[in-house]
Amino acid sequence: MNEKYIAIIAVQANINPNQVLAVVELLDADSTIPFIARYRKEATGSLDEVQIATIRDLLEQLRELDKRRDYILESIEKQGKLTEELKAKILAVTNLTDLEDIYLPYKPKRRTRATIAKEKGLEPLAVIIFEQKGIDCEKEAAKFIDKEKGVESAEDALAGACDIIAEQITEDKAARDRIRQLYRSEGEFICKVVTGKEEEGIKYKDYFDWSEPVAKAPSHRILAMRRGVAEKFLLLKIDVDKEKAVGMLERLFVIGEGSDSQQVRLAVEDGFKRLLSVSIATEIRMKTKVRADEEAVNVFVENIRELLMGSPLGQKNVLALDPGFRTGCKVVCLDSQGKLVHNDNIYPHTSKVKAIEDGEKIKALCDRFKIQAIAIGNGTASRETESYINSLGLSKDISIVMVNESGASIYSASPTAREEFPDYDITVRGAVSIGRRLMDPLAELVKIDPKSIGVGQYQHDVDQKMLKKSLDDTVVSCVNKVGVEANTASKELLTYVSGMSTSLAERFVQFRNENGPFKSRKDFMKVSGLGGKTFQQCAGFLRIRQGVNPLDSSSVHPESYPIVSRMAGDLNCQVADLIKDSSLREKIDLGKYVTEAVGLPTLTDIKDELAKPGLDPREKFVPFSFTEGVEKIGDLKVGMKIPGIVTNVTAFGAFVDLGVHQDGLVHISQLSDSFVKDISNVVKVQQKVMVTVMEVDAARSRIALSMKSRPFEESKAKDHDKKSPIVKKPTRDTQNVRPKTSQGDTFGDFLNIKL
Repeated sequence: MNEKYIAIIAVQANINPNQVLAVVELLDADSTIPFIARYRKEATGSLDEVQIATIRDLLEQLRELDKRRDYILESIEKQGKLTEELKAKILAVTNLTDLEDIYLPYKPKRRTRATIAKEKGLEPLAVIIFEQKGIDCEKEAAKFIDKEKGVESAEDALAGACDIIAEQITEDKAARDRIRQLYRSEGEFICKVVTGKEEEGIKYKDYFDWSEPVAKAPSHRILAMRRGVAEKFLLLKIDVDKEKAVGMLERLFVIGEGSDSQQVRLAVEDGFKRLLSVSIATEIRMKTKVRADEEAVNVFVENIRELLMGSPLGQKNVLALDPGFRTGCKVVCLDSQGKLVHNDNIYPHTSKVKAIEDGEKIKALCDRFKIQAIAIGNGTASRETESYINSLGLSKDISIVMVNESGASIYSASPTAREEFPDYDITVRGAVSIGRRLMDPLAELVKIDPKSIGVGQYQHDVDQKMLKKSLDDTVVSCVNKVGVEANTASKELLTYVSGMSTSLAERFVQFRNENGPFKSRKDFMKVSGLGGKTFQQCAGFLRIRQGVNPLDSSSVHPESYPIVSRMAGDLNCQVADLIKDSSLREKIDLGKYVTEAVGLPTLTDIKDELAKPGLDPREKFVPFSFTEGVEKIGDLKVGMKIPGIVTNVTAFGAFVDLGVHQDGLVHISQLSDSFVKDISNVVKVQQKVMVTVMEVDAARSRIALSMKSRPFEESKAKDHDKKSPIVKKPTRDTQNVRPKTSQGDTFGDFLNIKL
């Protein structure tokens, strides 16, 4: 292991070098992040998953940097230009930007004006001029006239020499560093509409004549402008004060007042305008894109985490409805394991006769299958169907719950759904997904591409590799934090268990189907391809209810079973007694069981787990009801205070489902009575909130909401005390959020969101 990696990561991540070393060694031994965080606390000093992931990412970056470094050293050496001093500089670099700056003068390039001038033999003239020793440039340039090489005059020679100097300035590391810093601190995004595209690109209207500092531009506006450029509606550039930039370069390279210095001055101006400004602006565009991507991905990931960790109803018999008007409602009945036991159609919204007839059908199904909860998808006809079900007079013991069905149609048409339900159409599959989401959101949502779930912003515009990696980390983290029932989990869920692969998850399920349920964690080793290393990684996250060993239903790792047996033996009881009897657990002296490999962090975890083996970390399920009588946007009135559920959180606000088939927006400025810097500290996806209706525009399907205690009083105060803005800010934001409307449209009108 390169010790240099450890030192750099320790500084950048602000983590003790010994902890970094331990994590790197475990990662190199193919240990997963959940396993390291949960079961190797002594080695890592109890680092959490986020810290471990940071170490992993920095390690990958440094290793990629070394690959690039090796390539560059080899390239320069082949050119015969690798000196010991240059090699030392390259080896000392710790970031890619500096490495590329050093390599730039040696990087093979296409023919440029400078390379053409060198081919004409003008490099010696450029060197003489650049030295600025007071030579007569015209007289010196005349010596390089060579009509055969295309140098017709002294002016031609000077122009070629200046081209060489301009490129040399552009490739100078100090010059690039200073201009780069200028662009970072004082650069501005300048956005214009493409001529003739004003009407077609009206959704980007606020960017038709727009500028704002690079350093302050939020991610959602950067991505909005870039999308406008990609769709050919906008033109975008990054600009700085040219005089200031050229002045900075002149102070670096111009050292006199003679004719040679004047030539250098001309080369500086040309080099900045033609080469350096373009190069650095392109670099800054890429850097700001990466920054915007990271921020957007972080928002998306947090939303997905909240969805996946949503409260599960648990193992209950569920009747699920996928609502519809003319086409009817698809009805499915699921047993407590989520198995489909019945499916049917009802048409309660087509006539009173059908409503009565179908009501009896629903009552009969509830009795027949001992239904404990009814799940209703929140799409078309959802509130109407909810009202209908409530009118049937069903037992009060049956919970009636609205379920977010985003992505259910994606699942129902997927290979996973076709494999699971080959004999049923997509309507049945979709209804099953709605019911299972109520029972266990995590187990069902892992079957769907997270990008199809309908949260976040710009997920299709950001770096897809970055997005996938972050989403995979998030899903893996959630699945292993909750734990997985080994005898009921789908192969899709098992794929995310620590140490499991897709093929191994398939063999795991196949073994279970052929041999019956696993009775002990030891049985996992009987699955083809599940060896000792994989067992070590996955066993602690797989649960077996009512297994041979009572610890098999807990997160205690099998490698720690002997420790628990010793604890029980020392107290003259069985392991099961330790789980049942808190007084016995209180007698355990953890210090007796400390070894070189097992310390107090692991022992404390074991003792805590014995108290509540296999406890689900997700919050307890609490039923939620929308306001009765408020079922469509026309039912909303300004000033109304009503409950809602947060469906999406973006950088500029939160979208809230009010049960009217159109989500409303709580802008960031309306989230709290105090200033909100980080939205995630105020609201999260699936959170139940109370909001005030501020504005309703039914024609444009727009609902403005507030979570402030006195939103209208503040609004009046602002109207009374208006101030002129110093910096132009957009009144609208283009974003990629797709809450449902009653027609299934996208949330297009919130392309025009007031800031």
